[in-house]
Amino acid sequence: MSSVHGDIIFEDDDFDTVLSRDIDFSGTMSFEEPFLIRGNVSGDIDAKGLLVVDEDAVVNAGIRTSRVVIRGLVRGDVVASEKVEIAASGRLEGDVTTPEISMENGCLFSGRCTMTGKGATQ
Repeated sequence: MSSVHGDIIFEDDDFDTVLSRDIDFSGTMSFEEPFLIRGNVSGDIDAKGLLVVDEDAVVNAGIRTSRVVIRGLVRGDVVASEKVEIAASGRLEGDVTTPEISMENGCLFSGRCTMTGKGATQ
């Protein structure tokens, strides 16, 4: 299965772990390699690698990572040391702290955005 973001196509093989649509996870999640969420997550996410929240995913969690692509729903504050990307299908309800953010037309963002220097957020 593949996932498209802008000009970037993510294949399942691009991710060390894929949380399927039928999975509900509650707790603290930590990882270093690329991670794709298609299911439901609540708690906290503390990561070093790329995180992609797919279109049907629902994440009720604070997120701390290097880079996140939001194509589904995220409720919680996001801290990214590199970049936050919100796709047209994405919805973010929470504050963002990152050196770089991109938002496609059609996305929904409700919160505050604080721009930092590279490497200042982790």
